[in-house]
Amino acid sequence: MDPAIGLLEFDSIAIGIRAGDAMVKRGPVAELVAGTVHPGKYLVLVGGEVAAVEEAIAAGREASGGSIVGEVFLRDVHPDVLAAVRGQRVPGAGEAIGVIETATVAATLEAADAAMKGADVFLMELNMADGLGGKAYALFCGSVFDVEAAISIGSARIPEGSLVGTVVIPQVHAEMGNNLLSGRRFGDRLGRDDAAG
Repeated sequence: MDPAIGLLEFDSIAIGIRAGDAMVKRGPVAELVAGTVHPGKYLVLVGGEVAAVEEAIAAGREASGGSIVGEVFLRDVHPDVLAAVRGQRVPGAGEAIGVIETATVAATLEAADAAMKGADVFLMELNMADGLGGKAYALFCGSVFDVEAAISIGSARIPEGSLVGTVVIPQVHAEMGNNLLSGRRFGDRLGRDDAAG
């Protein structure tokens, strides 16, 4: 998806499908990934050359009918953000862990990209909407100073009303660290069969 990505987040699945179709028809993007997330939202992510992604985002806006609840366009997106979008998880390392939690996936992507470009931290993972009531969050690790900087830089890029919360936790206890690395779903951690629901 290099060098640019764009994401539109819709509160209507039907409109999201229409907009995604318009996006891929307008801009010759290298990649389109679209689908539903909780709670009944629709995400359309496009990647490719900057101009093509800009055109696709413009087409999506035009087809949105006012259903966009989140939007982000990242030119020269940080490679670790791309990897995290694709599901890569990095084990925590360093003195501290930081969390940015937002009301939309778009806001978390914007914050994560800014944080990674502005501070010397690792992006542990991105968690986006599914099983989170539509919210999203990013986990960072590194020195206390760098994690604090990442959280400050990332938070400054979040649109008003989209920030749910941030924390910096120095010297995370090993037990909590193990839980973070093992997965975010409580039911999964308990080994329940109904955890996927």
